[in-house]
Amino acid sequence: MTIQPWGALFDWDGVIIDSSRHHEKSWALLAAEENLPLPPNAFWLGFGRKNQIIIPEIYKWSTDPAEIERLGARKEALYRELMAAEALEPLPGVRAWLQALRDAGVPCAVGSSTPRANLDAVMGRIGLTEFFKAIVSAEDVTLGKPHPEVFLTAAARIGCAPERCVVFEDALAGIAAAHAGGMRAVAVATTHPLEKLTHADLAIRTMEELSVEKIGQWFTA
Repeated sequence: MTIQPWGALFDWDGVIIDSSRHHEKSWALLAAEENLPLPPNAFWLGFGRKNQIIIPEIYKWSTDPAEIERLGARKEALYRELMAAEALEPLPGVRAWLQALRDAGVPCAVGSSTPRANLDAVMGRIGLTEFFKAIVSAEDVTLGKPHPEVFLTAAARIGCAPERCVVFEDALAGIAAAHAGGMRAVAVATTHPLEKLTHADLAIRTMEELSVEKIGQWFTA
C-alpha cells in the first residue's frame, strides 16, 4: 500500500484557534456602538461566512456596499483589539498535527473567510507561520463559504488537486464548501457538537485524535 501525495487545508477560526467568543463579542460591541439590533442566533448563523453576507443577509443592517464595508472593517478592528489583550494558544493538538504533516511532507494552507489582518495579528504570536505554504483569506476570494472558492484557491496555491485535499473545518458552511469543491472534510467539534457533524467524512473532538497514516489511507494506491 502506497500513500499518494495529498494536501491539508485549514479553516482558521474554531480550527487553529478558539476565537468564537471574541468574534461574538466584537459583533455585540459593534451593535452597541452603532445602535443596531442583534437578531437571535445571528452570530451562529453567520459563523464561518464573509461579512459581505453576514451584514446584509443575517444581521440585516445594510445593503449598501460602502456601509457594509465600513461596518465590517470596524467589527474586525474590534476583534483584533480583543485578541491583542489576551494570551493566545492554538487549540489542543494543532501544533503537533501541523508538525506531523510537515514531517510527512504534506503541504498545508489556510483557507479562511477572515480578513488577512486578523490572521497576521495572531499567527506570528502563536508561532505557526512556518507550517503554512499558503494563506488564503477573505480578500483573496469573491464568493464566501459554502462556495468552495476559498479552498479551491488554497489547493491551487499548494499545487494539489482538489480531490487530493483534506479540509479541516468547524463550521457547517465550511464543510459544505469542502464537499462542493470535491474535497474530504474533517470536522472539529469546536463550534458544533459531534452529533451535528455527521455529514463530514470524519468528525473529531480535537486534532490529538489524528494521525498522518489514518488520513493518508484516503489516498492510497
